[in-house]
Amino acid sequence: MPIDAITVSVDSRIMSVRMDRPEKRNAIDLDMYRCMAAALAAADADPGVRVILFEGSGGNFTSGNDLADFRDPSALDAGSPVFRFIEALESAGKPLVAAVEGLAIGIGVTMLLHFDLVYAGEGSRFQLPFVSLGLCPEAGSSQLLPQAAGYRRAAELFLLGEPFDAAAARGSGIVNEVVSTGQAGQVAREKAQRIAAQPAAAVRLTKELLRRGNRETLDTTIRLETERFRERLLSPEAAEAFAAFAARRAPDFSRFP
Repeated sequence: MPIDAITVSVDSRIMSVRMDRPEKRNAIDLDMYRCMAAALAAADADPGVRVILFEGSGGNFTSGNDLADFRDPSALDAGSPVFRFIEALESAGKPLVAAVEGLAIGIGVTMLLHFDLVYAGEGSRFQLPFVSLGLCPEAGSSQLLPQAAGYRRAAELFLLGEPFDAAAARGSGIVNEVVSTGQAGQVAREKAQRIAAQPAAAVRLTKELLRRGNRETLDTTIRLETERFRERLLSPEAAEAFAAFAARRAPDFSRFP
């Protein structure tokens, strides 16, 4: 389902998926999730597509979920666009490449853990603010980030929820390479073109083998996280965090056990 906030195109065997909502720093709403899930499904079904490239417009990757949609826990029902997108990322049979500039917050980081190659501009900024919002990790990140970064680094990123730069993202295994600001898109496309020129069946098999060890436990992790995330959306801590965000004040969690 094409929408203005997602631009999908295919050129030289590369499907480009661009989050195109610059006025909201590419915050992802349910329609965007629905469109991106459909694009991933279409790419996997199209023999003319060999690589999928994700980018953001307006100088940002994405500022994360549109909080207006996620105050309703039904946004995370099993058949919701969010869950379909995460499943599509996890099961994608073709290589996923990302170009990150500017902000990558929340799902903007956790989705990258499902990508095969990630390139970030040196001015990009990352953040995992789930705990700070009274929430918990999602999209399989409680399994994937410790695998990439080690337990203590993952705990630091989640529990403190502080922003970190592209160099720290590379050191944490989230990013393959840090490039000059504004060059991530070009570098990511060049890498995607190189993959697209490789033997397609060998590429798909290699990705399948690389991901094989994670598949069964990752499915379980994603479902458990989604269940807990839905519960947290109804928690008084999340209510306080969202109210504070809307009022542009610091949240006060001191009264909660």
